[in-house]
Amino acid sequence: MTEQLLIHPAVDSGIALGDSRFRGGKLVCKCSDKPAEIEVQENSSHNHICGCTKCWKPEGALFSMVAVVPRENLTVVANEAKLKVVDPTATIQRYACIGCGVHMYGRIETREHPFYGLDFIHTELSPQSGWSAPEFAAFVSSVIESGTDPKMMPAIRQRLKELGLEPYDCLSPGLMDVIAAHVAKAKRMAPTVD
Repeated sequence: MTEQLLIHPAVDSGIALGDSRFRGGKLVCKCSDKPAEIEVQENSSHNHICGCTKCWKPEGALFSMVAVVPRENLTVVANEAKLKVVDPTATIQRYACIGCGVHMYGRIETREHPFYGLDFIHTELSPQSGWSAPEFAAFVSSVIESGTDPKMMPAIRQRLKELGLEPYDCLSPGLMDVIAAHVAKAKRMAPTVD
């Protein structure tokens, strides 16, 4: 057992189950003075642990934890002026607090993208419990890009499996199916050239 290997504070001691009756809550940045706050009017879905180098990770975490909600159910309710896009060239426009650096939400503005209409959130920023539980681990190999020794990868994958988080080096099969269906639909709708 590899319990000493820390993945993310929200899962290191086991995964808390979500509550199917939970209907959303607030996400609050880490600023002690005038924190940025977001209100989400629905429970999250597709919650997962992510190894990519773009997402915000709590101090000392190897992975981030990311879920999605419909964009129409997310509203900035306090100190919106503190939120700025981290990388305007990225597909996901990640809005981070200029005070504490926490990513509050990510939004895709390209209408043709399969995940357009979904906002990416970090549920561990909420004082409420009941958010959907992490279901899998995505982009696991990417932790190497952030400085993890490649020799650690077997132990990391083993720890993820012990936690019940199937490790993938892309997204989960269900989300990959959504992407493929979107691409197939776009191709069928595209005009053909003779």
